Amino acid sequence: MKLQGKNDQELIHLYVAGHEAGLEELINRHKSKIYTSIYMLVKDQYLAEDIFQDTFIKVIKTLKTGKYNEEGKFLPWVLRIAHNLVIDYFRKDKRTPLITNGDGFDIFDVLGFHDESTEERMVREQTHKDLRKMIQMLPAEQKEVLIMRHYGDMSFKDIADVTQVSINTALGRMRYALNNLRKMLHTSDQSVRVS
Repeated sequence: MKLQGKNDQELIHLYVAGHEAGLEELINRHKSKIYTSIYMLVKDQYLAEDIFQDTFIKVIKTLKTGKYNEEGKFLPWVLRIAHNLVIDYFRKDKRTPLITNGDGFDIFDVLGFHDESTEERMVREQTHKDLRKMIQMLPAEQKEVLIMRHYGDMSFKDIADVTQVSINTALGRMRYALNNLRKMLHTSDQSVRVS
């Protein structure tokens, strides 16, 4: 049975009907977006893997009990479950998420870069390192929206649902985040020219 051509909803129906391959295809199709959005919030490879697994345990339970009814919205629904599990973890642990580059998974390794020179690669790596530091300095709400939008590829409606704010608030937080990043970039450009 060719599963790649089926949409998420068809795969869910297959899985609920007893075809495990339906769920396997869904996981393979969306795992990098889901894992990346978790990792960017928790910044720990092992914790991200645990939360990723817990997310799919919840997904499986919901699908098996027939309680899933998010027609055509599988990825945003799973991202919302993952986000809630991350929030639960930080509530229990009383810590705030940070974005840093540990030794494990790196979002920038996933992005495709081809045929670049050593110099271009070094410039790109430095730029990403600088950008990660700047993202780290953003207020929590702005950082969260930026991560969900750019790394989780979520729509503003989905971000608003997950963070339980209005779409205008989510858009505003994104605008502030980008403005703050621009100011930081401008400041760092000025300091490079001066030194």
